[in-house]
Amino acid sequence: MNKIYVGNLSFDLTDASLQEAFQSFGNIVEVAIIKDRYSGKSKGFGFITFSSASEAESALTMNGKELAGRALNVSIAREEKRRTGGSGGHRGGHGGGRHRDDRGSRW
Repeated sequence: MNKIYVGNLSFDLTDASLQEAFQSFGNIVEVAIIKDRYSGKSKGFGFITFSSASEAESALTMNGKELAGRALNVSIAREEKRRTGGSGGHRGGHGGGRHRDDRGSRW
């Protein structure tokens, strides 16, 4: 696999500065610092995709090294497992509390 996970990132780090820190290990195809979808702020981790698996493996030497004042956690990225929901998102139960029993009283 040619993608690495980089954790414990400084919240001020940018994609460009992360790429700069890892470019010496090989040709970088993509850098993505994961951000909160509502605030747009960094979640403190990201992914770097290299053009080859050997380049990604060489970047593992950055594990424990300091970048922007924080010791990095670097590992080969694991394949994302798709979540499967057996009933298409239905959570069961009766929802909303608006159902009534045979006598017309609320549950």
